[in-house]
Amino acid sequence: KQWYQRRVRGNTRCSVFAAANSVFGRWDDTKGEDNIDFMPTILSRFDMIYIVKDEHNEARDTTIARHVMKIHLNREQAAVEGEMSIEMLKKYIAYARSKCGPRLSDKSAGKLGHKYVMMRTSARDHEHESQKRLSIPITVRQLESIVRIAESLCKMRLEPFTTDADVEESLRLFQVSTLESAMSGSLSGVEGLTALEDQEEVRKVERQLKQRFPIGSQVSEQRIVQDFVKQRYSERSVKTVINIMIRRGELQHRMQRKVVLRVK
Repeated sequence: KQWYQRRVRGNTRCSVFAAANSVFGRWDDTKGEDNIDFMPTILSRFDMIYIVKDEHNEARDTTIARHVMKIHLNREQAAVEGEMSIEMLKKYIAYARSKCGPRLSDKSAGKLGHKYVMMRTSARDHEHESQKRLSIPITVRQLESIVRIAESLCKMRLEPFTTDADVEESLRLFQVSTLESAMSGSLSGVEGLTALEDQEEVRKVERQLKQRFPIGSQVSEQRIVQDFVKQRYSERSVKTVINIMIRRGELQHRMQRKVVLRVK
């Protein structure tokens, strides 16, 4: 991860599929974005982000246990071919990558643009009625993600232009992945997925924290949180700032994560 954060600078020329465990080993709903130890500017580049939780479900646990036992019991047996052989799948992927470069059709582009405007209008109306900003704004970055998803769906069929079905499915996938994760508060603090008023509060907290604690000072993290909460800042914003500064290398945890040292 450190190499990735230091070295990656230009545009990505390939698809990236990544998986990571929570900082705490298991997702903790009470700690929101603290579960993720990733630079926000990198995390926001992923088009789809799924929060996968290990929740207890007797029926599902039984199914998984049977599947694992079956694999170990039948490990000596030859692998069963699926609907497509491995060799054919490799050829299919190679052909799609080299020969297929789908683009939005005029019709699907118009539909996606209309959906984008509707989402923005709906969000604005809701904010006006409730007198409160939505947690997650719909921005151009999210629109670009939906376009890429639609084009990838089209590419799987080896077709040159997207269809209405591709647009509908890309909107659904974005809704159940990144947007759902962000709405739950799990991605608070991530660039492009945080409400404007929250971004402003985070900036204010960071400015004050840097002014009050010079480089080289060590302070109890609990004390920092309590001091800012007394000034009517949210605890979530304060912890978001601390985590962001730790990821940047500006702060370091000491004494079993109870104390933070400012190093930059």
